[in-house]
Amino acid sequence: MTDIFLIMFAAILTENFIFSRFYGICPFLGVSDKPSTALGMGMAVTFVMTLSSAATYAVYYLLLEPLGLEYLKTIAFILVIASLVQFIEMFLKKYIPTLYSSLGIYLPLITTNCAVLGAALVNIQEQNSFVESVAFGFASALGFTMAIVVFAGVRAKMQFSDPPKAFRGFPILLIAASLAAMAFSGFSGMKFS
Repeated sequence: MTDIFLIMFAAILTENFIFSRFYGICPFLGVSDKPSTALGMGMAVTFVMTLSSAATYAVYYLLLEPLGLEYLKTIAFILVIASLVQFIEMFLKKYIPTLYSSLGIYLPLITTNCAVLGAALVNIQEQNSFVESVAFGFASALGFTMAIVVFAGVRAKMQFSDPPKAFRGFPILLIAASLAAMAFSGFSGMKFS
């Protein structure tokens, strides 16, 4: 149980996919304009990343590895992720149409979000067990959600700032994101045994 807790803690803080590994930057910068939209995107990514961690584990160890097709893992994982994204897209379109329309193009882009694929590939690379894989996927998604929601709050506050003309718009967003990443790098000094 302690191992699961340590994996989850590390996935959320010390190995945060956005601020430490720099995975998932496209939706991070594209959907973080409002906290409500950022939270919706985070929940969608959490759903997909958790289920895809479980599904890709099963696909790899029950199908690809026994057949000697490990080299197809990236393609197989993308197919699994794409199927899950299609499911959540249909669900949101039918039951939560306002969130579906506010996420726009970024919802289908979860399929190619490198954070989702990265979680699946890291699980295989680290040889995590099934439970560890699901815990890592869920915690990584929570870290992604935390980062995108926190940054949405920062962006909301930045609307009231008056940066120099050269830094207005996207440049100040990149500076703010880099400062947040530097703050998260402080967690990287934490070591657990």
